[in-house]
Amino acid sequence: MPRVLIVDDAAFMRLNLKNILKDEFEVAGEAENGKQAVELYQELKPDIVTMDITMPVMDGLEAIKAIQDIDPEAKIVVCSAMGQQKIVIQAIEMGAKDFIVKPFKKDRVMESLKKLI
Repeated sequence: MPRVLIVDDAAFMRLNLKNILKDEFEVAGEAENGKQAVELYQELKPDIVTMDITMPVMDGLEAIKAIQDIDPEAKIVVCSAMGQQKIVIQAIEMGAKDFIVKPFKKDRVMESLKKLI
């Protein structure tokens, strides 16, 4: 099973994603900020990262850059609320492979992650 690192400062969003992914993906770990995400990425070496943008300590864009510096092949999917198109475009330019809009729709999440494996 492909391993996923879920990064979001909201516990209920992480839980929501975990429930969507549980049948076809292994949740390797969870982080509530970008700094934790970078540390866990190095430790767990997941296949895919779902990355929130707006978080404390280190935001998603900084975390994407840090993870890309460690592993230019990292597969990162940005999770963002509506109305953050500019930031999403920035994230894609920085190396994110796709984006998922919150609130999550199971079909869209699965489609996005499956095309990366």
